[in-house]
Amino acid sequence: MFNIVLHQPEIPPNTGNIIRLCANTGAKLHLIHPLGFVMSKKNLERAALDYGESVEIIHHKNFEAYLENTQFNNYYAVSTKGKSPMNENTFLPEDYLMFGSETKGLPKECLLHESCKGIVRIPMTGGSRSLNLSNSVAILLYYALGLNKFKGLS
Repeated sequence: MFNIVLHQPEIPPNTGNIIRLCANTGAKLHLIHPLGFVMSKKNLERAALDYGESVEIIHHKNFEAYLENTQFNNYYAVSTKGKSPMNENTFLPEDYLMFGSETKGLPKECLLHESCKGIVRIPMTGGSRSLNLSNSVAILLYYALGLNKFKGLS
């Protein structure tokens, strides 16, 4: 089961969409605080619908707490600053895929930490700044699932 890690997400509908994505793929969701919103049914219900109860959501007080709680499990950082396009990586079901906030991306401490297996980017046309966070998570998660023959999905 893949682990999706959101570092300080700011926009509730994006997080709601990602909760729904995790419910449909069996992925766990890790949220690194502080969040840019209050985790409430009202903030998330339109995008997450009723999927929130079927997703394992793990909250971490900060990046250091995330590292401690996951026993320094290696993760891939996903960033527009990545040198390695996603298709040059092999993702395994136990991997952690870490995404940054909508306005700031991932901070250097996440990109340069010894637990970071690599900085991955999703290819885009030249001059493009970034993709929407929930779209990026969906693209990379389904790519990783495809590499693993969509094991566990029908």
